[in-house]
Amino acid sequence: MSGPKSPLIHHIDIENYGSTQTCQDDGAIANEPLSFTARNAGMLLIIYSQFFFASMDISVKLLNGLEPPVHALQIIVIRMGITFVCCEIYMTVMGIPDPITGPKGVRMMLLIRSVTGFFGLSGMYWSLQYLSVADATVLVFLTPLTTAVAGSVFLKESYSVKQAVAAVFSLLGVVLIGRPAFLFGSLNAVPQGLPDTVPAQRLAGVVACMVSVLGNTGAYTSIRAIGKRAHPMHVMSLFSLWSTIISSLGMVVFDIPAVYPTSWMWILLLFTVGVFGFAAQTLLTMGLQRETVSRGVTGMYAQVLFAVVLERLFFGIIPSLLSVLGAVIIMSSALYVVMQKQKPHQNGTANNTAK
Repeated sequence: MSGPKSPLIHHIDIENYGSTQTCQDDGAIANEPLSFTARNAGMLLIIYSQFFFASMDISVKLLNGLEPPVHALQIIVIRMGITFVCCEIYMTVMGIPDPITGPKGVRMMLLIRSVTGFFGLSGMYWSLQYLSVADATVLVFLTPLTTAVAGSVFLKESYSVKQAVAAVFSLLGVVLIGRPAFLFGSLNAVPQGLPDTVPAQRLAGVVACMVSVLGNTGAYTSIRAIGKRAHPMHVMSLFSLWSTIISSLGMVVFDIPAVYPTSWMWILLLFTVGVFGFAAQTLLTMGLQRETVSRGVTGMYAQVLFAVVLERLFFGIIPSLLSVLGAVIIMSSALYVVMQKQKPHQNGTANNTAK
């Protein structure tokens, strides 16, 4: 029996990009047994993307340790500029139509994804001026919870109690790893490297985090609504172009001087930021196109796990017992969701977008 249809999903004849399943004429997926990898392709792609996001963050941290430091807006310009160029080269070589505007029927959703995605990206950078990384990380990781709810409300996707419990436990794992000052008090009361902030500034940082959460929620929900009606490069191209333009204007308006390379290490790290960011965005977009947001966003918590491991390798930071416990909780929750059998999507976004 069909459930309510989402108004965000338009049933029109449009090219299907990236479908990996064989569909029958009536839209039902052929009744063939699927392997573990095939059943969880979207979730696995999202988890893989988190490794590259964590690697990009490590590159940024290494870059900030060099002289002179690079402003966040310039990092966005370079990272998104590289992403835009890579997207356009790929679509031109592969002969994908409408490389800049995207296919008709989803252009408004592509624009929404671009605008909300920029607020999600810039909000996080802005919050780090007034909050510790631990505080900002925990607040921004409300995104998987809000995205799952948005998918259920706007896309009419199922959101089971088991998925909600797994998401809450994953957030608990993030809290144990980040140990934010507003929860753990004196344990992290004075984070190193941050200037003293007055309550108004800290409030501004929290507001910036909430802007990031709302922006990311809109971006991820939009990607899922677009589904396979647009190529992943379409989704990334407009987003990267928008972010590059707005960040460049921001540097001009706020009179932020551009920093030019002074060493090969500087160039290498900036290049890796762009490459890792491109790989992460590609995998994340492909994953969200194949997976319901309520299930897929659980895999995003894996970024914290990867960050703990990479910080140990590159900076020699030994995780505390609470960090190890948090990592175990995150990994267990993600594994629990992956092992759950999915119900057939009789009227889900995946089927709708595959037509």
